Amino acid sequence: MHALRLQDPVHLGGHRLLARLGAGGMGVVYLARATDGGLVALKVIRAEHAADPAFRARFRREVNLATGLTGHWVVPVTAADAEAREPWLATAFVPGPSLAETVVAHGPLPARTVLTLGVHLAEALAELHAAGLVHRDVKPGNILLARDGPRLIDFGIAHGVGVTALTAPEAVIGTPGYLSPEQARAGDGDVGPSSDVFSLGCVLAYAATEQRPFGGGDPAAVLYRTVHEAPDLTGLDRLPPRARAVVARCLAKDSGQRPTAGQLRDALAAVAAARDPRAAGASWESHRGPSAKPATPGGSGGNGGGRSAGTPGIPSTSAARATGSEPRGEVGRTVQGAPAPDGDWLPPAVLRLVAERSVRALHPPPRPSAPATPRPSAASPPGGPHDSAGGPSRRRILTVGGSAAAVLATVGAAALFVTREKNSRGPAPRNPPTHTLGFHADLTGRDKETAKAQERGASLAIDAHNARREARFRLALTMYDDRGTAEGAEKAARRLLADPSVRAVIGPTGGTTLRAAEPLYTAARMPIVLVSHDGSPLSTATTRTLCVTRVDDDLAIQPVIHYLSRVRGARRTAVVQDRAAGRTAWSLTRDLQTAPPGEGMVTVHPVAAEDDDFRKAVTRALAEHPQAVVYAGVSPGRAAALARALRQAGFFGARAAVEPVMRPAFLREAREAAEHWVFSAPYTEPESADTEAAKAFTTEYRARHGRAPEPWAAEAHDAVGLLVRTLDVLGAGNTDIEPAQVAERLFHMTYDDGVAKPIRLLGDTTHGLDPRGASFLYQVRGGTFQFLGPYDQVRAAAQTDEESEGRST
Repeated sequence: MHALRLQDPVHLGGHRLLARLGAGGMGVVYLARATDGGLVALKVIRAEHAADPAFRARFRREVNLATGLTGHWVVPVTAADAEAREPWLATAFVPGPSLAETVVAHGPLPARTVLTLGVHLAEALAELHAAGLVHRDVKPGNILLARDGPRLIDFGIAHGVGVTALTAPEAVIGTPGYLSPEQARAGDGDVGPSSDVFSLGCVLAYAATEQRPFGGGDPAAVLYRTVHEAPDLTGLDRLPPRARAVVARCLAKDSGQRPTAGQLRDALAAVAAARDPRAAGASWESHRGPSAKPATPGGSGGNGGGRSAGTPGIPSTSAARATGSEPRGEVGRTVQGAPAPDGDWLPPAVLRLVAERSVRALHPPPRPSAPATPRPSAASPPGGPHDSAGGPSRRRILTVGGSAAAVLATVGAAALFVTREKNSRGPAPRNPPTHTLGFHADLTGRDKETAKAQERGASLAIDAHNARREARFRLALTMYDDRGTAEGAEKAARRLLADPSVRAVIGPTGGTTLRAAEPLYTAARMPIVLVSHDGSPLSTATTRTLCVTRVDDDLAIQPVIHYLSRVRGARRTAVVQDRAAGRTAWSLTRDLQTAPPGEGMVTVHPVAAEDDDFRKAVTRALAEHPQAVVYAGVSPGRAAALARALRQAGFFGARAAVEPVMRPAFLREAREAAEHWVFSAPYTEPESADTEAAKAFTTEYRARHGRAPEPWAAEAHDAVGLLVRTLDVLGAGNTDIEPAQVAERLFHMTYDDGVAKPIRLLGDTTHGLDPRGASFLYQVRGGTFQFLGPYDQVRAAAQTDEESEGRST
């Protein structure tokens, strides 16, 4: 959610505009308030595109179709004007994220949630098909998760039977990965109601497994697999057997073999009722009711539609997923006599998100003052006008106005808790500006776990800042998923740079995406704050907006050298050089030879890349009578082979490696031989740290996500803290701060108050991170990686490896 701009209208079609929810090449989606006080998402098409007769006809059809839909599980159109110079469409504003956003952030959904999702989406499709319509773009991004159930949105490419296509017959419309085989074969065969059932089967499989049944990647390849290959349903065993079977039937290549939407609804509801007695009242017949029309079997949806999902180039009304407030009058609504699902159909983390976004919708960012507005007096705080009395608190807002009361009723006690928690710290300054931080990460690719941890940590920091009474500005976080590819990184960077409210970027996650996006950010003078990647092979001396908040990989072995020297007193060290690691193995070996532990002797014992047997290298190494053995490599499996060989040879001295080895595979394959190995790592473990900041962060993280903070979550939290301090120094009460100003000031900042480590940037031309206190040690104890602390604060082991392991053997 972003503040309105000066050029945005104040009113449109009897609606008062409150904030921007999203913008694209074709138009803007606003948060607005209707004359009855209800909140709506209002989509406006730019006049230059509305001048295209085909475009206007497509928009007019979307209005006509959506206006006629009355089912509870579709988002109703509340008003529209398809003939205006800039046509617009208003829909009820739904609280909560899309299914796509939820699965990316929280992984596979519980079986209860998937079953409830399937029941009500199948209900929505059954009603749609009974009306003679086919949605044609059922996908996770077009499904919103509200407290009282899911909502199906975006009917921009829906077709009725016999409707003439508005695009070429050969056009493939919809979203690859969720298209039916008949849709993938453009112009080949009928696209009828069974096509929607196929798409819903893909959606339910994705919700339950976090994987698309026909994979990802190149759209043409996905379409080929959809037509010719069997779906990959790995992980679908999270669902009961009968549910798995009916979802698999939805994905039949032959449309005649699929269940109808009504049959799918009945089957899933029966499973849900059998699993949970509370669901018994939501049986199929009670949901359908005596007057429900049967779903129309078969039928033809025509050969084409719009070229893309919804109205091309503009965020659909699904932009409502960015923030949320349930439309008035919908609380407790039933479906033909059957109760809507309780809020507990959603996982707690998603419910909290619904509550937080609903409250946020009641306090949208203020529109900036016009240039003629008098400037603040010299007595005002630097950066903009602030009234010490502050504005009305959110608690007061929740007590006035029909819409506010409705939202509170919709989200329940969770929203009230969020509001009270934030206001207990005192009122915020009146009309503080909002600055946006871009979060550029690999949210769905190989590095998605790291990216999710960073997003969670960054979000906690932003929420904590926005709750501060004395905060002179608010923060927003907007996420861009590059999927771990160079092409995706360029697209994400361009989209992010098009948003004028973004002041800095956190990310990207990996080297490939960083190299692709960095030239775009540098050219735009946009600051890039790296959390988990060390920036190599880029140079911060030439990329003047690149701020790296982790130690360089070239310093990875220094904590090991310190540990062996100061804690273990080793003076004879054997290095087993794993040549499968290439340059990394050479670099680690060189550093150990250049700065030998205890200023003693280092011997090197290489293992060929194609050799899996480390026993010969161990025999050679132990012939030198070392006190410590260091694995110079990055493979958990090959390090485990070395660990086993050392244990078999009876060596229980100090053993060490660097962070890439510190994976579950090392513990699993090394077994008892993993005990007491030491690793250096560039990230902390807040749960084991003894600082007040780490304890508070861990408590809040567990409360929100139900788990201990993962690696890189605390580091992302501190990256936000560094940017907050930078913006504060720049006088961020103003709205005219440029990213280039943030980048220039960033390199002169220090941040010692964080959770993970002190962030101090070197004053030389490299602008690199001061490595002191920025690396950590872990040790395997009891089959787990135990946090020892910052490497320069680890003084002595509880007992030597020889004492503990020698006695046990």
